[in-house]
Amino acid sequence: MRVSGSQVAVLLAPAMALLLALVVLPIAIVVVMSFTNWQLGAAHLDWVGVSNYLELAQDRVFRQSVVNTLKYVAFTSLGSIALGLMLALLIECSPTGKTFYRTAFFLPVASTLIAMAVVWDFLLHPTVGLINQLISLVGLEPRNWLRERDTALNALIIIGIWQMSGLAMVLFLAGLNSVPSDVRDAAQLDGARHAVDRFRLVTWPLLGPTTLFVVTLCAIRSMQVFDTVHALTKGGPGNATEVLLHTIYMEGFSYLRMGYASALTVVFVAGIFVLTQIQHHYQEKRTFYA
Repeated sequence: MRVSGSQVAVLLAPAMALLLALVVLPIAIVVVMSFTNWQLGAAHLDWVGVSNYLELAQDRVFRQSVVNTLKYVAFTSLGSIALGLMLALLIECSPTGKTFYRTAFFLPVASTLIAMAVVWDFLLHPTVGLINQLISLVGLEPRNWLRERDTALNALIIIGIWQMSGLAMVLFLAGLNSVPSDVRDAAQLDGARHAVDRFRLVTWPLLGPTTLFVVTLCAIRSMQVFDTVHALTKGGPGNATEVLLHTIYMEGFSYLRMGYASALTVVFVAGIFVLTQIQHHYQEKRTFYA
């Protein structure tokens, strides 16, 4: 049965209407607002052109938040991917308890991050925190992990790896289950007798599509970090943990500068798009599809 163009249009209309209302229209409004000086709650606004973007170029806090965001994305993505793959391989090789381990390691992903941030705040407490108590036992000096410039961002990165590695693990488990066992058996017969050799020569290349998806997803989720920063450090100390989403929030809802916050949002969305495209283009050439 052939479907006419008008029938296709009718079927697509609800989805297109939602796309326009929930994606296209809000983006267009933010772009327009980025060229104004509107303050939250103000009855009037003025068109200021590219003044907000020129201010961005000279904003020290913005530059610091970009550097912190890129550092957070790089280390959190790599750490969560490596840890997620390692956990997936361990669970895949485990003879028993696979369901328990999958649930336990995925729990940080399903839990409310604000609640988990409170737990981490207690663990990293400078005097009564469990982590400082443990390092004191081996003779190391306790640190105020979230209040020192050289440790605050690293602590947030570790929390991010802990939170996202469970998601990477589940995705890698799905990828490992899709690798045909007869291919690995054939590789063993051809001389790849060690598990490391079979993983390097067979399993890892066949995990290419899964790895591409995991890398892209982890990078995007890392760029969207906000909850842990706002709950634990508020961007401090001295903007050492200031990230782009937290800067946008502070400018828009604390300082009420919605026009400037909209310009930040446009730059943030454009940055996500560009980085994702570069990453996808770079990895797509090296991905093997069975």
